[in-house]
Amino acid sequence: MRKIKLFIATSLDGFIAQPNDDLSFLKLVEKEGEDYGYAAFTSTIDTIMIGRKTYDYVVKEIGASHYDNGERDVYVITRTERSDNGRIKFYTGNIKDLVTKLKGDEGKDIYCDGGAEVVNELLKDDLIDEFIISVIPILLGNGTRLFKEGRPEQLLEFVSAKTFDTGLVRLYYKRKK
Repeated sequence: MRKIKLFIATSLDGFIAQPNDDLSFLKLVEKEGEDYGYAAFTSTIDTIMIGRKTYDYVVKEIGASHYDNGERDVYVITRTERSDNGRIKFYTGNIKDLVTKLKGDEGKDIYCDGGAEVVNELLKDDLIDEFIISVIPILLGNGTRLFKEGRPEQLLEFVSAKTFDTGLVRLYYKRKK
């Protein structure tokens, strides 16, 4: 069965965005030739689930080709109906139903790229199998929290940690069953 894998960055104090959905703090660890394991990670997936706000930000800052490379399906979780665009599907239904369907399909694993609303909705139903969290060496003080209150406790099993000379630390956990 396919797994849902979260691959996301957060500040040391647990924020994935500054106020107004500002992700500029991620630039603090940009380094020529360093992708922090992203290419290796994306070779293990063929489907992406992403919140609409995160999707819109990435399309604006990087371009649609970041997600739409023709090799994977992209499910943008949104409350507003939009027409699908190639392999990019705008999904307004029940996220648990979507995950059940995707996990049952043939293919590689499924990448959850955030945002916080999608992550926390998945956590409510214990649907994330692996957590790869990059911690950026900054205390933001406020913004959008990665993990919100109101979800059940979940035990995780430590797999590995890797440090980088930029100060970024990549943590890898699996859901303990």
